[in-house]
Amino acid sequence: MQLKVMNSPFNQEQADILNGLLPTLSVGQKIWLSGYLAAGQSASVLEIQEVQKAGPKEITILYGSQTGNAHGLAKKFGKVLEENRYHVTILSMNDVKPNNMKKIQYLLIITSTHGEGEPPDNALSFHEFLHGKRAPKLDDLHFSVLSLGDSSYEFFCQTGKEFDVRLAELGGKRLYPRVDCDVDYDETAADWMEGVLHSLKEDDREYAVHTAAATAEAIDSAYSRTNPYKAEVLENINLNGRGSNKETRHLELSLEGSGLNYEPGDCVGIYPENNPVLVDRLIEELIWDPEDPVTVNKDGNVLSFREALLSYYEITVLTKQLVEKIAQLSANDHLRELLSPNNSVKLKEYLEGRDLLDFIRDYGSWGESAQAFVSVLRKIPARLYSISSSLLANPDEVHVTIGTVRYKAHGREREGVCSTFCADRVQPGDTLNVYIQHNENFKLPANPNTPIIMIGPGTGVAPFRAFMQEREELGAKGKSWLFFGEQHFVTDFLYQTEWQKLLNKGVLTKMDVAFSRDTEKKIYVQHRMLEHSKELFRWLEEGAAVYICGDEKNMARDVHSAFIEIIEREGGMSREEAEGYLTSMQQQKRYQRDVY
Repeated sequence: MQLKVMNSPFNQEQADILNGLLPTLSVGQKIWLSGYLAAGQSASVLEIQEVQKAGPKEITILYGSQTGNAHGLAKKFGKVLEENRYHVTILSMNDVKPNNMKKIQYLLIITSTHGEGEPPDNALSFHEFLHGKRAPKLDDLHFSVLSLGDSSYEFFCQTGKEFDVRLAELGGKRLYPRVDCDVDYDETAADWMEGVLHSLKEDDREYAVHTAAATAEAIDSAYSRTNPYKAEVLENINLNGRGSNKETRHLELSLEGSGLNYEPGDCVGIYPENNPVLVDRLIEELIWDPEDPVTVNKDGNVLSFREALLSYYEITVLTKQLVEKIAQLSANDHLRELLSPNNSVKLKEYLEGRDLLDFIRDYGSWGESAQAFVSVLRKIPARLYSISSSLLANPDEVHVTIGTVRYKAHGREREGVCSTFCADRVQPGDTLNVYIQHNENFKLPANPNTPIIMIGPGTGVAPFRAFMQEREELGAKGKSWLFFGEQHFVTDFLYQTEWQKLLNKGVLTKMDVAFSRDTEKKIYVQHRMLEHSKELFRWLEEGAAVYICGDEKNMARDVHSAFIEIIEREGGMSREEAEGYLTSMQQQKRYQRDVY
């Protein structure tokens, strides 16, 4: 067994020395050494007892999570810390009591960044408090931050960076430096946790031993992001009618024998493959043989160059970080000019909507081998889709609803990697690499009698199909109201017959629709909400929970504004009071969003 910080009481330097020494010792030498060490054990026991009198450290983990990644890591790392005999409290940032902040001595922040550098929904109030005038001095605090993000966005890991800076400004001491993770975060996050553990052990001398197997079990279940399940495709149906300019796929996948479970509101992650046509065009621009072997990960797995580009590496997104790495391997002066500080706007414009093929045609290749070429590329990230089924209603199955993305940009036809993979190259009987992403921030009320209001235009309606299937199976008595929008009634009314059956059964109480291209003036879901403002506010006053799913930049903001206008108008409140009303609902978990 290789000794590491996470499975032994040694720091990294000590572990490296022992890993080099132990395999060289004979059995006799090991016995002698164990006896020698035992001779000094009594003194060591007294020392340890003195440390234990003070009790184990209290570690608080706060997570800010939109899709569940940060929450999942918080739970996994909390288990690792408990295995190391620390007392651990794990809280959503929504549940932090400001008055308790000064009592926390050891704090781990795990947070994603949402939208254009904004905190996730469940971190908004804590972020605002910590950056406000009422934030306390935290001179006794030791902290570390793990940031989750996507380097293809301009404000990469912004929320984590802001928490890191602010906690230091308030007097906190960094237990371990902040670590920023890209979409393929597993190894980076594990390294951060190992560093945090090392710092904790160095800080209080109490070394707790636990096995590597226990750590692995805490970090990975049988099927996960790093070990996806091969799910058979049972159905792949286009939900749109003939003549529609949209293509929405309904996929049904088998989970039989996987042991995977989910609840309505969770997501399924799908690992796609790149379009082979795009891969072959890319290879045509390069000098290397498509059959050249390349090592794709730390485990030493080898694929052919073509297979690596097809199934392992991301080739459809350009990021500033990627271009900077390429520039280190390239002799192109024009590329260095593009990266100069005074060209930041030009660089941002260039990255928008272009891919690796565009880049090579514009700036040439890099590296002296296929291995060097792929060394700067990142792994294809899984795509998360809201689950559109209930496990109670569909045992051993998971359903997803995927809008196919096709568009033209910079003189070439473009397409969504996963959506067109599923639409064009996946047939019933094929398998997809999938995992379940639990999302505690988008869940039905615990009380089935609670009224619910659901707003989900387009594929945003997916989780509400799951909600309604679940409520029907449970025999829930609470009222339900769905707002759905699309372009055309005839061709784009997703799951129309299912909604009609649910309405007839009384499982779905009300449904309002908005088909924006069927009327002279475009009508969207927020307009339908405003038309029913009195009744909507009455439902809110009765304790209804609100769920919003879909596009964040436009729809979710417009719907949020509509709710504020409704509360302001019907509740006789000021704008500030209406915003406070919604904030209170959010803190009570009565206002939840799954937006992207």
